[in-house]
This record gives sequence, structure tokens and C-alpha cells, in this order.
Amino acid sequence: MDLSTILGIVGALIALWLLFQLIRIVPQREAFVVENLGKYQKTLTAGLHILIPVVQKVSYKHSLKEQTFDIPSQSCITKDNIAVEIDGILYVQVQDAQLASYGIEDYRFATSQLAQTTLRSEIGKIELDKTFEERETINAQVVAAVDAAAAPWGVKVLRYEIKDINPPATVRDALEKQMRAERERRAVVAESEGDRQARINVSQGQRQELINLSEAEKLKQINEAEGKAQEIELLASATAAGIRTIANAINSPGGIDAVNLRVAEQYVNQFGNLAKETNTLILPSDVGNIASFVSTVTTAMGQIKTEDK
Repeated sequence: MDLSTILGIVGALIALWLLFQLIRIVPQREAFVVENLGKYQKTLTAGLHILIPVVQKVSYKHSLKEQTFDIPSQSCITKDNIAVEIDGILYVQVQDAQLASYGIEDYRFATSQLAQTTLRSEIGKIELDKTFEERETINAQVVAAVDAAAAPWGVKVLRYEIKDINPPATVRDALEKQMRAERERRAVVAESEGDRQARINVSQGQRQELINLSEAEKLKQINEAEGKAQEIELLASATAAGIRTIANAINSPGGIDAVNLRVAEQYVNQFGNLAKETNTLILPSDVGNIASFVSTVTTAMGQIKTEDK
């Protein structure tokens, strides 16, 4: 291979290099930082750009997409002096490529370290039980602290999420026992509440039953009393009507004679029945004088009539 061929090849390579340095294509959602003789000149956005070879060069390339960083697991001491292992994920986005290039050497490492130190500080303010309940609060506090520190770097901290909280094995056993005891307590309370409610329902049912029975008995007694009262009233009315009828019959012509005849018949019948029931008889001295007995009864009735008038 002669010298001219070598020079041709070298010239072609230099031309390709110069062409590559001359034309730069920036992809979407990326930003290139251009320096002019070592000094910041401009930031290239998405599209085709022409640079002056050797004088201008792309020194930094940044993605403007949202980026995620794993925050390594670290030991944190809670307010009640319990060591827990906590890891998380940090979401950041470059908003100013110039500041991200010159504001700090490595914003990824810086934000990761700042998130770890802030997390340790926040965990130290609360007790172990609260770390499981206050995840959202802890995440928000870490985001606020890291975002404020990363603002001069042109980086926006979007959110931070705690992935796992791992207390020591002894603490986990204690927490499991505590949770088991709490569940058992809730079960006992729920069972007692159910038994209490059942007893209340049964007693209320029995009470209502007794009330219903007493109301029914009350209505029964009222109805019976009203029935007896009506019965007595009807009997009294019937008796009074009968007496009035008898009185009217006695005062009518021939009524006294009918009474005398009726009295005589009753006298004879009762005297005969008396003889049938016993062998011993006590007889009046004038047992055969029926007319005298009837006359006595008639006289008595006449006196009653005279008194009524």
C-alpha cells in the first residue's frame, strides 16, 4: 500500500469525523449541552443541529424523561430505638440541562444520598408502629426535602416511595403476637357483642310477649265484666218486668183468686214432696186448714199493696 492510498484513507476518516462533529441529531425528550472551546454555549433540543467541528462539542447528554433510582436498603433508628431496614424508589426528572451539567457532578448519586439521609432523619422522629401507618407522610417529607435541595441542580424530584420496612426478627415476632392478641380480643369483643345483642333481642321479645299477654288478659277481664254487667242488667230488667206483670195481673179482676189458687197448689205440692224425702214430719196443728194459710198469704199481699200505694 503506497503513501497516497494511506493518505486517502486518513483523509476519508478525518472527513467522516468532521461530518459527525458537524451534524448532530438530538432525539426526542433529550437535551445536549454544547461547549464552545470549553465554555458553555447552548443547549440543543430535539432535532437536527449544525456544530463547528473542534470549536464546538457536545459535553453532556441528558434525558428529560422521568427517571427512577433504587435507594439501597439502609438501617434507620426509630424514636423508640428500634433498628429497621428500609429501601425505596426515587422518581426524578431533569428540567434544566445546563444546571444538571454544571450544578453538581452527579445528580443521580446526590439525590440518592440526600433521600437516604432525609429518610433516616424522618424515621428517627416517629416510633416503630407509626412507620407502617405514616408511609405517605414520610414519602411526602422526603420529596419536599430532596426537591428543595435539588432545585439548584435543575432536577425536579417527583415522588418517593418506600418499598419495604423490615424490623428485626424479634420485633416482628412481638408485632405478630401483638396483632394476634388484638385479633383475638376483637373476636372476643365481637362474640360478646353478638351474645349481648341476642340476649337483648330475646328479653325484648319476652317483654313484648308478656305485654301482649297482659293486654289480652286485661281485655278478656273487661269483656267478661261487661258481659256479667249486661247479664245482671238484663236479669234485673227481666225480673222487674216479671214482677210488674204479676202485679198487674193481681190487680186485675180475679187476680186475688188466682193467687189464692196458686198458693194452695204450691202448699199441697211442697207438703207432698216433704213427705217423700223423710220419714219424720213436723206438721202444723191445723195442717188441713189450707184456707187459713191461703187467707194469711192473701192478707200479707194486701198489706204490701196498701203500703205501695
